Amino acid sequence: MSAPRQISRLLSRRSLISSSRRSTPTPIFKSPNLSVRHGSHLPPRSNQFTQPTKEHLDALKAISSSTLSTLDGSATEEELRSFNDDWMNKYHGKGSIVVKPKTTEEVSEVMKYCYEKGIAVVPQGGNTGLVGGSNPVHDEIILNLSNLNQIRSFDEVSGVLVADGGVILETADHFLAEKGFIFPLDLGAKGSCHIGGNVSTNAGGLRLLRYGSLHGSVLGLEVVLPDGRIWNGLSKLRKDNTGFDLKQLYIGSEGTIGIITAISILCPRRPSAMNVAVFSLESYEAVQKVFAEAKGHLGEILSAFEFFDKQSYALVKKHQEENGGERKVFETEGDFYCLIETGGSNAEHDEAKLTGLLEHLMENEMVLDGVLAQDSTQFQSLWSLRELVPESAGKAGSVYKYDVSVPVGKMYGLVEKMRAKLREGGVLEGDGKSEGPIRAVAGYGHMGDGNLHINIVANKYTDEIEKIIEPYIYEIVAENEGSISAEHGLGVMKAPYIGYSKNETSMELMKQIKQLFDPKGLLNPYKYIV
Repeated sequence: MSAPRQISRLLSRRSLISSSRRSTPTPIFKSPNLSVRHGSHLPPRSNQFTQPTKEHLDALKAISSSTLSTLDGSATEEELRSFNDDWMNKYHGKGSIVVKPKTTEEVSEVMKYCYEKGIAVVPQGGNTGLVGGSNPVHDEIILNLSNLNQIRSFDEVSGVLVADGGVILETADHFLAEKGFIFPLDLGAKGSCHIGGNVSTNAGGLRLLRYGSLHGSVLGLEVVLPDGRIWNGLSKLRKDNTGFDLKQLYIGSEGTIGIITAISILCPRRPSAMNVAVFSLESYEAVQKVFAEAKGHLGEILSAFEFFDKQSYALVKKHQEENGGERKVFETEGDFYCLIETGGSNAEHDEAKLTGLLEHLMENEMVLDGVLAQDSTQFQSLWSLRELVPESAGKAGSVYKYDVSVPVGKMYGLVEKMRAKLREGGVLEGDGKSEGPIRAVAGYGHMGDGNLHINIVANKYTDEIEKIIEPYIYEIVAENEGSISAEHGLGVMKAPYIGYSKNETSMELMKQIKQLFDPKGLLNPYKYIV
């Protein structure tokens, strides 16, 4: 495989660019009046919930044969660990029963039984969340939807896909790729996350800039209510103005008012001509300028614009080196990097637009260096520089992950303030030391929607570090009129801090909705709205 082309060399020979056509398959802020607990300090078990017993287990097994439990020896604690623990190893539930229903009707019967008996339930998809939203806090029954994994239908004229909530995102996208379509969501966890969980958390992902949020692309839902009733709202219509749009309540509700068992979603045509370029830059101000230029030059074919700092890049390089995949990407490295992806249906048209942008950036010295992929393998390789940041941070230590949104111009200022706070607290030396309490503070995210990810890589999780970070991180977000959760949700981690983003009226309305749908509070307790 030839190396990705260095853009500084490319632009002296314009003909090389045109020959690279390819198709790929693939105001002053006042702190809210909050009773704050730290996200990792879990609330005590509520006595309003019935403790699961062997008798309950037998009844659940009669409903769904795919049920595992330590109560009867059908599973060990170790075998249930992957259901009880989150993938960052930060939250550890104590659930003794895992039910894996195979049909919506089985989900319904399980919820009817649990509602009657007053047993708390946590719905679970691929368990790839970052805020402890899909794990039990105490002994809630785990309702895992991995067996609801069928594509129900696809209309190649309208592009409407109907599928079970337990379908893995990557599986759905591969199915659509064979038919020339694309799932309007892309995540680093696409190989494990479920589309029902994506909708339940209103996942944003890498291409929201192009395809918008799930609030716009989801057409209908099938939902099992807390009392076991099934709401069939699997509409395939793009326009329906008859009453409340109930599905919108479930998008982003994190399994607190119903369990999404199927979705109907509008899928666009898959771009037949894809390009990706990555640039090194000297400052965050330069990143913003390039973003503005990219929108102006590329217009409708701009599908993603990601940025990451030198700390993020250093984590990825170290991770690649440890796995035998290190290679030099840039002749001139910078303090910041940005990735630009285009996708369209006319390779010649797209190349002309991208060429114009590249020439403009280099001629005006807006970037230090850049590389452009020449084939699909290099396309994925360049994307990995951004997609590997979370995984690389996880391999480097215990990670405090924060997902926030603020105006684009203020995004990186939050990272700098967080580093200063950690240095003031005596846990960060310089930009981080491998033997220190804090090894790195990395900032990266989606420029197109003002979504910033701050990964604080620590030697280990400690109360000392967490107390320095929280609630400071939420205070500086609120000072900038941002959101404490852009796409990961609230879960158990951020539930105590919702007041930094929502006012009293908003929170009261949310509590009333929860009470209306789930008067016993059985679904995903201790989280979201507390």
